[in-house]
Amino acid sequence: MFCIFTSMKLNLYIITVLLATFSLAASAEDMNPTFSPDSTHIAFTRDNDLWVKDAASGAETRLTFDGTETIMNGYASWVYYEEIFGRPSKYRAFWWSPDGKALAFYRFDDTLVPMFPIYSPFGQDGTLRRTHYPKAGERNPEVRIGFVGVEGGKITWADFNPAEDQYFGTPFWGDDSKTLYVSREPRIQNTLDLYAVDAFTGAKRQIYHEEVSTWLDWIDGMLFTDKGLYMVRSFETGWQQIYYLSYDGLTLKRLTDGPNWRIELLRAEKNGTVYFLAERDSHVRKNVYKVTSKGKTTPLSDLSMNVLKANFSEDGKHFTTVESNLKTPWQKREYDLKGKYTVLDGIESGAEGVGELVSITVDGLELPGVMILPKDFDVQKEYPVHVDIYGGPDTPLVHDRWIGQDRYRWFSDNGIIELIADCRASGHNGRAGLDAIYKRLATVEVDDFVEWAKWLQSLPYVRADKIGVEGFSFGGTMTTLLVTTASDYYHYGVAGGGVYDWKLYDTHYTERFMSTPEDNPEGYSETCVLKRVKDYPAVYGRDDVMLKLTHGTADDNVHFQNTLQLIDALQKQGSAFEFMIYPDGMHGYRGYQHLHDDDATHQFWLRYLKITDGKLTR
Repeated sequence: MFCIFTSMKLNLYIITVLLATFSLAASAEDMNPTFSPDSTHIAFTRDNDLWVKDAASGAETRLTFDGTETIMNGYASWVYYEEIFGRPSKYRAFWWSPDGKALAFYRFDDTLVPMFPIYSPFGQDGTLRRTHYPKAGERNPEVRIGFVGVEGGKITWADFNPAEDQYFGTPFWGDDSKTLYVSREPRIQNTLDLYAVDAFTGAKRQIYHEEVSTWLDWIDGMLFTDKGLYMVRSFETGWQQIYYLSYDGLTLKRLTDGPNWRIELLRAEKNGTVYFLAERDSHVRKNVYKVTSKGKTTPLSDLSMNVLKANFSEDGKHFTTVESNLKTPWQKREYDLKGKYTVLDGIESGAEGVGELVSITVDGLELPGVMILPKDFDVQKEYPVHVDIYGGPDTPLVHDRWIGQDRYRWFSDNGIIELIADCRASGHNGRAGLDAIYKRLATVEVDDFVEWAKWLQSLPYVRADKIGVEGFSFGGTMTTLLVTTASDYYHYGVAGGGVYDWKLYDTHYTERFMSTPEDNPEGYSETCVLKRVKDYPAVYGRDDVMLKLTHGTADDNVHFQNTLQLIDALQKQGSAFEFMIYPDGMHGYRGYQHLHDDDATHQFWLRYLKITDGKLTR
């Protein structure tokens, strides 16, 4: 993503032409061309070194000189790209100062990070992709934080010890172009410190410290003012709250209270009023709120609707939203600051809204779901059920929003009840639900989904022996566990791209919730799917229980290795299962593979779940 700022002097057409010219002239290895704030230079990486190009003359200046396969300047190591910066970063690990005179960048040393090979079968001899991917308990990349002027020359290094076992978050510049703000966590991610780093000397000064007994998320989505910033943290009340932090670290003030979650900061006014999106009055709907400097919180959008996104006008006098609920198709609305709105645009739909909110309570925690009944539903008949799950930490599937013409309606059209279900780890119950999974990832979540199955089996119109479950990634892990360890409740499952031993997944994600294998050997043993499938009853010749596995061979996130080891474990115990491989498939199948997976999965559910006139079709 190109950082093109509104303050630039050149118009967008000229910038587009310059960027196109850069692209035509660039080497195949030139990555992430990014304009300086004044649009006079373009920074990029080439062969793991950082370069700048003069936008007018085209003259190039090399800023670093030690890039290799394992030394990367301004280009992220895999675990930072995946887990800290995020895939939209496209591996970019450099940031322009606001005055456009310097760059801050991260230098990654992958020398001691194990290399994981990913094989592609295409071509006469195939090819091998080498990724330095640190798995739980293994060495992470060493990271240095550097500053360099646009003209090149000596690099100033931030005063951190790169040999320490640590992570650095995405940094941000102060308006004065003299200070870079850097967050840091140790490998056991229960402490977070924010430092102000002098870009000219590299000296660091701690301005914020936070510590909990489980894990901490990075500071993200901040709003900046001239004297401090607003941020969202969840360490104090068990819910997310908005805090003001002065840049000198001397003032920390909490603005909000109550059960806020999934907060997105939208706008801050000079008088201290902050506008934000949050799940607050409902934990399946987001709404727009304002909180004053004195802590009074007021909803501004329609609480019966679920706001997907909100944008304020430049003058701050109104905002627009895109919102819906299960019964109301997506609308674009314009609100004033008193909550009055006008519908600007509605999405026409020939179909009625489908789905009803349902819930169960487990250990005092309310777990939401959405149930979609088949067409021409008859309460006197019995129906099979398909359950969609994910189950990963703070990643809900259940929302009160318009479903429309999508995959869920396929089940309704084919006489199958659809249930979208969440567990305690999904985030609807704040830290109380999340902290329960610490060091026991994918254990209590299984218990929650079993409770969902028990609830389904209690319904008079549910065929209790025909409940299927489906999930991908973390959902694939959960699906496999449910069909293999709880087959009295979940009889059929389709599991895609799952992690089946947490020692096979990356350090940053896994250890956030599980700590290291050295620190938590019992937890890693308890949560290893490969060790928990021994009770899977499926054998060839019977069809009352069946698990189908899918995986892409080029998946650089959850390696194909996971499914191969699971298949080996199932074969050793003589278990029956189905399997679909996607050559060069990534984490999420694309193109013809996606279409094939949809068709094959539909056929699986028709084969094992479809009932006609009270009898199985096969």
